[in-house]
Amino acid sequence: MKHLVTLLVLAMLFVLPVVVLMLIGLAPGWRFPHVWPDEFSPQAIAYLVRNHERILTSLSSSLLFSMLTVLATLPMCLIPAAVFARVDFPGKALVEGLLLTPALVPPMTFAMGLHYVFIKLSLTETMLGVVIMLAMFSYPYMFRALVAGFQSMGEDYRMCARNLGAGPLAIMLKVELPLLIPAVIAGGSVVFLVAFSEYFLVFLIGGGSVDSFTGTLFPLLSSSNRSLAAVLTLIFLFLPIALFVIMDTTLLRLYRKMQMI
Repeated sequence: MKHLVTLLVLAMLFVLPVVVLMLIGLAPGWRFPHVWPDEFSPQAIAYLVRNHERILTSLSSSLLFSMLTVLATLPMCLIPAAVFARVDFPGKALVEGLLLTPALVPPMTFAMGLHYVFIKLSLTETMLGVVIMLAMFSYPYMFRALVAGFQSMGEDYRMCARNLGAGPLAIMLKVELPLLIPAVIAGGSVVFLVAFSEYFLVFLIGGGSVDSFTGTLFPLLSSSNRSLAAVLTLIFLFLPIALFVIMDTTLLRLYRKMQMI
């Protein structure tokens, strides 16, 4: 009974804000103290239809650099995560704390020092510069997930493959990486969400040349067009959920095909 009540409370906490956003999107004039909107208007939907090309462009750009950020953080973290999961050395806690620093400091503090370097390297106002900056900022989430994955895996699989004659690269790609898929998905999901929802770093490094969905959404949040902001917020909310559902379904089918479940 307690679990059912908890699930109902969590469902209400998630559903009620979504319902409010839907009402705001359909009723631009809804204001306190009215409990229910007096009239509904499709002007936000009409705006989306008229400007769908620009919104889809910013949305696809955000999806692209978010996916590329996930792909960039994986090779960055594989070997360090394996070392931290298996090797004890003096100062390990200090080094790990330094590696996790980007996740602990504000984005502005982290980015301002690197902005000058990116200008000198001609990485500003480019998709590559945005991906590198986001990867440097969000890799701690992938790092911690992979460390936990290596620790859960243990060393039995690696030792068995080594005894059968497999080299380090073959062990990593054919033995360990498939077993790390749950950890990669966990870390990649957080990295994707961080990159997809980041506004300041994309604006600072992209310089307005790299479109982002947050660059379209954030100015509307402080504007008077509450209905359009609500509709874009719903898109911002449901798109990652849809991607995660697709990814979960795909992985489930893959595991069943591999007879792992």
